[in-house]
Amino acid sequence: MSKQFAYIVGGVCAVLWGCESQQQMVNDMRPKAVQTALQRGAFELNCPSATAQVLSDEMIETGATRRYAPPERGEYTVGVQGCGKRATYMVVCAEGGTGCIARGTDNTIQKTP
Repeated sequence: MSKQFAYIVGGVCAVLWGCESQQQMVNDMRPKAVQTALQRGAFELNCPSATAQVLSDEMIETGATRRYAPPERGEYTVGVQGCGKRATYMVVCAEGGTGCIARGTDNTIQKTP
């Protein structure tokens, strides 16, 4: 019975460690994601003094196969506002990559009241 308990405890620890490491990856990539959205937002809003805020973040599940395992990716929703306008960007960053991509070309720039 104690051997079975040890396997269960080991499995639970492995799962918790995996979740923590994914959240840590998301946290580590957050500054790049914010910077990417801020650069795009400042350009599109024509506002060099724009500010950015992360609205949500998560790790994207990848479709790994036996032969290929794509890099882990963090996905962020970032709000950018400034000069009386605001926009929202979906930013994707690959773990171990050199940068992030601000997705979505159908962004509507809204004037704040």
